[in-house]
Amino acid sequence: MTTLFVSDLHLDPARPAITDLFLGFLRGEAARAQALYILGDLFESWVGDDDPSEAGVAVAAALRGLAASGVPVYFMRGNRDFLVGPAWAARAGLRILPDPAVVSLQGEPVLLMHGDLLCTDDTAYQAFRAQTRDPEWQRRFLAQPLEARLAFANQARQASMARQRELKSDRAAFETITDVTPATVETCLARYGVSTLIHGHTHRPAEHLLTVDGRPCRRIVLGDWYEQGSVLRVDASGMRLERL
Repeated sequence: MTTLFVSDLHLDPARPAITDLFLGFLRGEAARAQALYILGDLFESWVGDDDPSEAGVAVAAALRGLAASGVPVYFMRGNRDFLVGPAWAARAGLRILPDPAVVSLQGEPVLLMHGDLLCTDDTAYQAFRAQTRDPEWQRRFLAQPLEARLAFANQARQASMARQRELKSDRAAFETITDVTPATVETCLARYGVSTLIHGHTHRPAEHLLTVDGRPCRRIVLGDWYEQGSVLRVDASGMRLERL
């Protein structure tokens, strides 16, 4: 049987076709899988488990049905949906994974990450990440009215888009800052003693071969779902990163 990995769907009411594509994926291929792993950014934004997103309601029901059928669903929070909490996870039948996490695939330990922790050259983002992952910051944020949280999410999204436009004015800097830092990748592989790392976040689907401490290693980057779904299929024959 096949284990499936996806990330960076960025489900949003403004892109209903992507939600439909994912729901079809859950009804079809995922229903026959050994397990499904979602490595972050399932949603474009998430302001708490009372988020009114229509996509959140439909996807929760579909994921819960998949889990109830016997296919375990694992979820790792991303930089867009880091506020997904136990209430929504319970509604969706998800098992939340820490970031990073090591799992066994075909008898091999594999390191899973969303991927934003690997982008250490982006110091401004890492400072923002540290702030928003602080439990006290999250407690204060979630205590605000829903309208205020939605407004914050919209403002943060607009600021992110403006920063992306600014960075793209220097293409070389953009490619460096928004991608992983090679030394950080090597440090993670060495720290966990694994030969395979799977992550998303950068929207640059590919398989990279490298050597760490004399060991051959590989880094598999999942693609986003903005235009066409991306999935990593893992079974006894190996790992295949493909479009749907």
